[in-house]
Amino acid sequence: MHRGGVNRVLTGFVGLLLLALGGSVLAVGLGAPPPHPWLHTGPHDVLLSTPERTRWRGADWWWPTVIGALTLLVLFALWWLTALVRRHRLTEVLVDTGDGEGALLDGKALESVLAAEAARQRGVNSTDVLLTGRRTAPAARARLRLEPDVDPWTALTDFTAQSLVHARESAGLTSLPAEVRLGAVKHRAERVT
Repeated sequence: MHRGGVNRVLTGFVGLLLLALGGSVLAVGLGAPPPHPWLHTGPHDVLLSTPERTRWRGADWWWPTVIGALTLLVLFALWWLTALVRRHRLTEVLVDTGDGEGALLDGKALESVLAAEAARQRGVNSTDVLLTGRRTAPAARARLRLEPDVDPWTALTDFTAQSLVHARESAGLTSLPAEVRLGAVKHRAERVT
């Protein structure tokens, strides 16, 4: 499972857990009978009793530890949220036109041209290309699905020497680093009669 799938599953699990916990606290607070292994007995019961709240009041380390742990938890949650929301796809690339000005090239257009040229290579069944990075310094992530009889080294060399070079030169970029993943096409077995 890739990182996006793990993030979605983990986010969904944490969300369902918090929803169930918050819903049951709300239901008990509104007068519903508490579930069997519940910590509190009814709507007038407090979350923390006076002895529970004042137990560590005399310890100098208690409150800084609690505040520090909660701060780390909030910072981790904010980092996770921004990582989920942040766009990973580059939408436009800044192209140097040579006259001191620049032009913006649509990122999806460059992705599709790079993918189409890579798919025309010998032995490449299909491709997926994603542009990442900054618009002044883009990078490519490519996944090539190869036919079973193709040498992976040849396919990688053809991709970097032809498709990637053409994309870099046509966009006027000084460099276009790429992460290339190679995979084999899975064919269904067919009955031969």
